[in-house]
Amino acid sequence: MRKITTFIALAVISFTHIGCDRFLDIQPEGKIIPATVEDYRKVLTSAYSKYPVHKSLTALRTDEVNLDENGMDFISYREIAMWKDSNNDSSSTEFPWVSFYAVNFYLNQIINEGSKTMKESPEKNQILAEAYALRAYLYFDMVNLYGKPYNSATASTDRGVPVSLEIDLEQVLKPSSVQEVYQQVHADIQKAEGLMVEQKQSVGVNYRFSKTALMAFQARIALYEGDWSKALYYADEVLAVKGDLTDLNTANTVPNHYASPESIMALDNTWDNSIKNLCFVSQDLLSSYNSSTDKRFGIYFEKNGNKYKVIKGGSSDFRVSFRTAEQYFIKSEALVKLNKMSEAKETLLKVLKNRYTPDGFTAVQNAVSSMNSETFMNFIMDERYREFALEGQRWFDLRRTNQKKISHMINGKEYILQQNDPRYTIEYPMSAKKNNPNL
Repeated sequence: MRKITTFIALAVISFTHIGCDRFLDIQPEGKIIPATVEDYRKVLTSAYSKYPVHKSLTALRTDEVNLDENGMDFISYREIAMWKDSNNDSSSTEFPWVSFYAVNFYLNQIINEGSKTMKESPEKNQILAEAYALRAYLYFDMVNLYGKPYNSATASTDRGVPVSLEIDLEQVLKPSSVQEVYQQVHADIQKAEGLMVEQKQSVGVNYRFSKTALMAFQARIALYEGDWSKALYYADEVLAVKGDLTDLNTANTVPNHYASPESIMALDNTWDNSIKNLCFVSQDLLSSYNSSTDKRFGIYFEKNGNKYKVIKGGSSDFRVSFRTAEQYFIKSEALVKLNKMSEAKETLLKVLKNRYTPDGFTAVQNAVSSMNSETFMNFIMDERYREFALEGQRWFDLRRTNQKKISHMINGKEYILQQNDPRYTIEYPMSAKKNNPNL
């Protein structure tokens, strides 16, 4: 089995090409040794800046968009939209793998070495807390890309992803189970909780983790694990600190803007510009909106000929990892599962009042009032589809719920992802398996 050496080496190369030599002491043997909190903050900033842009790729596998076959990058992305994860064309883009482990290298450096060399201070605690939190976020993302959806009955035997916690060039890279990866995620979060200093991050540096972002992350993890009591607890904890919603009846700024009142953490570029230019909004997504009463329609999409383009992303202004609307949705879903229907409806309607025109909201309110638990649960998922369109949520929502059948037309041929298709779990990239045939 190949070692993790390749990944570490690539990370080290990137370490020396980001201007780190301005502040890191480069020893004669070439080893880079940060020392102070200022050094390690710069290393951590590099880790944040290199976080993989992968959520736009998942959108190509969903029912949110269709590819423009005349687009200049069509050849690079078409196989993702075909759910073709093996025997790919050499021109096809892969889901990230090495880049995750490169970021992991930075974080392991901070956690393992920074804890020893930084002087004790609140700044040291905050840096270590963010490193633990970002490592947890990294493995949570990876296991939800390359592992099966969390199922408590099978997680201990379902294959997850390799977990690397040490800076060891001889470390053997073996896949851990889904359960083991989630256990590591929880362990890192617990470490982060004990060290985190900042309650919130100010606009401009809100790509960083904070206490509030960490709780929002925990609410999402609990949602994916189906731990409804914990999901409700953490969503409530977030909303007690930050419950702001953007009223689209009076504001024209999309809620996923990094400076939005809803922004909790703005790290992920969820709608990469190259993919944005290549895609049109799917008819499935367009038809899910009431275009005359749903205010999201006009600020999310723009007509282009006889089709629609996505305008809610495509630049660094639209980075989003966690925002308050998601916490209301998590809370509402958890309350349904806990048989608290009236509170579940009340919670979701708080968001929808800010998304529909007054007349549209009245109609929604009336419809919701007569829904039973099953109908309302379906309504929550339909609203998630509309609310978080092209924010990197849809693929993971499909995985954890009904894994619906999806079809894409590409070059005049229909490609189908069947309901409960094994391809709802993405294969390890071919390049990763080539470097490590036993993955």
